[in-house]
Amino acid sequence: MTDTEKKAGDDLALLKSTVENIKNLILQLQASAKAPEDVKEGSSSEKKEQPKHADVNAIDLAHDSASLIKAHSTKLSLLIINKPFTPSAISKVLRELVSGPLPGLASAVEICHAAQYTKAMSEELQWRVNKVLTELSTLIKAIPLDGNILSDDKKNGTGKSSGKGSLASTGVVWDACDSVMGLKTLGVAGLAMKKAVEYRDLVKDALEELQAWAEEESDDEDEDENSGDEDDGSKDPQDIVDDLFGSQPHIPKDDPEKIREKLESSTKRLRLIILMYQAVEKRRFKTLPCLPHPELPTQLKEKSPEDPGIVECLDEVLVRMKKITNLTDDLASAFYDLDSPAIDKLMDETWFTGFATVELLIKDWEGQKDDFTTWAYKFQLAMKKGW
Repeated sequence: MTDTEKKAGDDLALLKSTVENIKNLILQLQASAKAPEDVKEGSSSEKKEQPKHADVNAIDLAHDSASLIKAHSTKLSLLIINKPFTPSAISKVLRELVSGPLPGLASAVEICHAAQYTKAMSEELQWRVNKVLTELSTLIKAIPLDGNILSDDKKNGTGKSSGKGSLASTGVVWDACDSVMGLKTLGVAGLAMKKAVEYRDLVKDALEELQAWAEEESDDEDEDENSGDEDDGSKDPQDIVDDLFGSQPHIPKDDPEKIREKLESSTKRLRLIILMYQAVEKRRFKTLPCLPHPELPTQLKEKSPEDPGIVECLDEVLVRMKKITNLTDDLASAFYDLDSPAIDKLMDETWFTGFATVELLIKDWEGQKDDFTTWAYKFQLAMKKGW
């Protein structure tokens, strides 16, 4: 065996070992890269322990680590499809990933404390980082260990090869890295606004479905009035089948449970709730101070150097906004089933949750009343009607 052949064999053996090591590391990071549990108020460690690496911005660290992973995945992708196949070069790229970007990405999740960055951001970062780790693992598994570059089929995911191909896998890694990097641009305020829009759209969808159902009910009522005493013999066969196997009951003509009245009231208030999402997004989320706080607003700093509850308030608002979307879906289902007791219960709970959500945001982030405050009082008054 010549020296060249021996070196090639050693390089390939080293590559196999390095691939196994990085695969194991990724598995470990996936298990350990979890958002930290915040110390509960009153616990013995509350005053003694400060968050680890409090001076490091978790979102910046995640951005920089993801950027490096994206660059290294590009190098890796090119090395496994272009001749000559160079195991030593591939091993070098993998070692560089292990030495910095991968641990950095996991560390970003670990130091992204909900008490500083909000629970929403902490969970979002964790989810996006895990996506990067999962997709990078898929790309690493595509590295050929037989001393040859990937075939066209394995590169493109064609022929009898399994999987989507190394090029597609690389693209997915890029997307996952871009998603993590995007959190730096988005910020806590941007993430809150994004979620508010998503929740608002879900409520809008439920409202539109309810309105469409209400129109169908109105049309059916008109048809019943015009049909007179026609018997089934004069009906179209398909209409008879639809009557027998209709998926939803219709509101009775006499409407003893006043479901039509409740439906009209609900659609009006759901429109107000949609406006609430828009107003909160514009007047509160868009004006959020930078989180985590490099510097508190002056008026708040004079009162206390600690976080005045902005993070906790924001998380609670987002939780309630999401709860409203679930309640709205349940309310729509109750109407479709003509379940009057459930309708009453869900109406009360939905309107109360909307009322309570706005209550958290009556004053701005500096504790002052503003134009939104006036609107919020009117909104709450509308929600309380009929309780």
